[in-house]
Parts: sequence; C-alpha cells; structure tokens
Amino acid sequence: MPEFALTTLPAGSRLRSVSADPARVAGRDALRVSLTDEVSAGTYGVDFVDMPTFVILPLAFENGRISVDICSRLRADAPDFARAFAGLAYRIADDGEQFESVYLRPLNGTGLNPPPPRDKRAIQYFAYPDWKFDRLREVHPDAYESGADIAPDIWINLTLDIRGTRLTASVDGTPVLDLAETKAAPRRGAIGLWVDIGTEAFFSNLKVTPSD
Repeated sequence: MPEFALTTLPAGSRLRSVSADPARVAGRDALRVSLTDEVSAGTYGVDFVDMPTFVILPLAFENGRISVDICSRLRADAPDFARAFAGLAYRIADDGEQFESVYLRPLNGTGLNPPPPRDKRAIQYFAYPDWKFDRLREVHPDAYESGADIAPDIWINLTLDIRGTRLTASVDGTPVLDLAETKAAPRRGAIGLWVDIGTEAFFSNLKVTPSD
C-alpha cells in the first residue's frame, strides 16, 4: 500500500499549472499546492475551472481506495466565485489530458450555512475533458455533487472508493457522494493533488490501496 506523508514533494512528481512547496499549517507539516500566478491570471474555462491543474504523483492506479487529508483556504487574490477548491485527481493519462476528479468546496460546507443551492454543492465529481461541473450540473442536476459538513482552514479527510465506474466519496469517514455510473471509462493512470482558482491547499497523509 503506497503511502506519502506529503511533508515534501515526492520524488518523480510532476507539476502541471501549480506550485508545490513544504509548509506547516493547522499543526501539521504538509505540501502546499496552488495555481501558478500565470495560470491564475489566465482565462476562465481555459486555464482554470475543472482543468488539469495538479501535482501528478508517481503512482499508477485504476481501482481501489485513495485517502488524503486536505486543508484549504482562499488566497488573497481569490475571485468572488472561489470556494477553496481542492481534491484528488485519478486515472490521469500520461499527457494529462484525461482524468477524473473529486474535489471539495469547503466554503460551501453545511456548517457555514451557505445559501441554497450552495449548501448542496460542497463536493463535486467531474471527468475531464468532456464532463466538467457545469455540463454535469446542466444535464444531471444534483447527481454529481452533494452537501458535506466541511469548512476552510481545517483538516478534512477525503476518501475515494473506486471500482470501474462506481465511486463512493467519503468525508471524515462519512459517505457523502455515491455514484453508480461515473462519466469516464476505467483506465490505468496516475493520481494527482488537484487545486483550482483562488485556492491555497495543503495535502497530508496520502494512502493508496489498489484492488486491481
């Protein structure tokens, strides 16, 4: 079972549109990941928003369990629509142009009492490039996102159980998103630490349990 403390950038990792540096936050050593300034200054839907913006780890994965602790918050330059987006990407193609992802929106956590419909949009699945959040929301309202009791600036455990096109995402041990049919054909690929616009995210304690 591969495990990474993520106190430093693992050897063999690749950066795609992000920076990654050791940091200490909320009482823990972790890896800080954020979009580069160049990408942050780019174009919505082209450079950021459900795009391949991640640390690609030297791991091959198709089915099994991925677990990581995430603490995220807004950057000082975050746009109004930012929600401290951070999560996991998996089954990343070698060129980074295909992958699936589940990410958190901590500012939409139910404990913060966000206004509807944000209270049901704290966790999101998407499949790049064809099924990003906006298309999923239009075609399958409420099916690929859900509420969750999360918040910024605290450690949250995100665990994904993946088998073929079946996905269960749990937050701090509680299942919050259960999908019988995801939007990409199963394939073997890398795992990534994913962030989006306006986010400063910290990752710790990655554990991968393949079931291939």
